[in-house]
Amino acid sequence: MKSRTCFVCQTCGAQESKWLGRCPGCDAWNSFVEERVGPAPSDDEARLGLTSTEGARLYADVEMAQMDRLSLGINELDRVLGGGAVPGSLVLLGGEPGIGKSTLLLQAAARVAAVSGPVLYCSGEESEHQIKVRGERLGIGQAPLFLFAETCLERILEEIARRQPALIVIDSVQTVFSPKLQSAPGSIGQIREAATQLLFSAKSHHIPTFLVGHVTKDGALAGPKTLEHIVDTVLYFEGERYQSHRIVRAVKNRYGAVSELGVFEMTDGGLQPVANPSQLFLAERSAGAPGSAVLCCVEGSRPILVEVQALVSTSTYGTARRTASGIDQHRLGLLLAVLEKRVGLNVSGDDVFVNIAGGMNVNEPAADLGIVAAVASSVRNRPIDASTAVFGEVGLAGEVRGISQAALRVREAAQLGFRRCVVPAANHEKLDIEDFETIPVRAVDEALDVLIA
Repeated sequence: MKSRTCFVCQTCGAQESKWLGRCPGCDAWNSFVEERVGPAPSDDEARLGLTSTEGARLYADVEMAQMDRLSLGINELDRVLGGGAVPGSLVLLGGEPGIGKSTLLLQAAARVAAVSGPVLYCSGEESEHQIKVRGERLGIGQAPLFLFAETCLERILEEIARRQPALIVIDSVQTVFSPKLQSAPGSIGQIREAATQLLFSAKSHHIPTFLVGHVTKDGALAGPKTLEHIVDTVLYFEGERYQSHRIVRAVKNRYGAVSELGVFEMTDGGLQPVANPSQLFLAERSAGAPGSAVLCCVEGSRPILVEVQALVSTSTYGTARRTASGIDQHRLGLLLAVLEKRVGLNVSGDDVFVNIAGGMNVNEPAADLGIVAAVASSVRNRPIDASTAVFGEVGLAGEVRGISQAALRVREAAQLGFRRCVVPAANHEKLDIEDFETIPVRAVDEALDVLIA
């Protein structure tokens, strides 16, 4: 069978026999690229991969395998992965350019090499000398860290089979290509082939493998969505360009909790883990300033206290602006409508700006009460007590609903020196902490009466 050409959507992977301006599968414009499709693989090639030669096994006969996780030497990264890297797992790390993906993985590779054995660092974007310059800045010593500047998939697989390292880093998967495919590096077919073959290699050799992935201008991981389905864990590297801290968030993890979060601080010596993120986010809080509230949120299994800042000012134009940073824009509009209808605060003609200080993104419903309190404090120009924290979900009827992990949030507030916390009445019975006051509320107006005297 001879090879043929087809047009493949670089967003969703849909194939068409002719070029189309708009993809019928994902509605993306100008996303079709012509690629050459080779002949079907032979029977021997088709049997390669994870195919078992023993046939199906009874569920009761399958023995539980004890997975000894590999510590990466960085506590925050181990936390996000669920306690370390699982042997044979394939981890995809994505983030904005220059945010520190290569720096973090180079630090982890050096620490694993110093403790657990040789590590193979494959780079398709930098030479060995460029990686060496970064390593000198990070203070990497004489650990058995092997650098391999290669983009050919087959050569990388041969080096993995020859070295049998304790850890593999591929930076990045978009640069890896196989000469068996006629398409260019970074295309849908090349990314899918590279990820699949690296998955087979990781499973067969029981070596944890990290892939660095590019992101699009919308912030999503570049390449087909099947890339995220192939890997075992997907990590997103987040952070503002002008902020010193970085956040690694797990959005998929077959071996740990989803939405787990690790916090790092960018320094001259690389990325340093932050043991107590709450102190970092509240370090520059202005106590006694109107429009500021402390929110108890939970990311994965970690409680974090952040500052919600709100500024309400008279609009100089006909249309009032609603600007949100760190929270959902639509959620802000909903909460402002509740304030007008249920509490009587008229903000329809005012500009409202809400920000989560420090560049943190909070998406859980428990942030509603903190946002409402900060906005009301700015409207009335009255500060909230600096020793008070809040959390709770706000409904359309103005009620304050209970949320999960309330005790964990309150304990974090008590450890950081807060003396009281405004909580939903549904969670109050389960909270009993010594020398700490919890104030139950059932409605938004009741909560504002307590917070803004």
